[in-house]
Amino acid sequence: MIIFKRIDHFHICVPPERLEEAKDFYANVIGLELIDRPDHLFSSAGYWFNIGNVQLHIGVEPALPRTIRHTALEVIDVDAARRHLEGNNVEIVEEPVIPGRRRFAFIDPFGNRMELLQID
Repeated sequence: MIIFKRIDHFHICVPPERLEEAKDFYANVIGLELIDRPDHLFSSAGYWFNIGNVQLHIGVEPALPRTIRHTALEVIDVDAARRHLEGNNVEIVEEPVIPGRRRFAFIDPFGNRMELLQID
């Protein structure tokens, strides 16, 4: 049996030529805190961000077709989050209704699907 304590980080990929654009999107549109990454340990470029007590790691990889893979993040006000993303022309994807949760997904400019949810 594996006993999990918490999620530490999740990793998404962007095409190498769009890495700086990804840094800007997640720092300035999404509003995440950029943190130090021990670049000397890795053979490819990337950035790390804080999201509360979890981290987002961005790495580089050739673009892949869109997928249903995603990461879900709980937020305090899902409606405000949606308005903010729509105001920044971020693609919104409707999600099936799950009782007790209000949610939607967005597609970042690099094809990564991210779900935001608020538990009622």
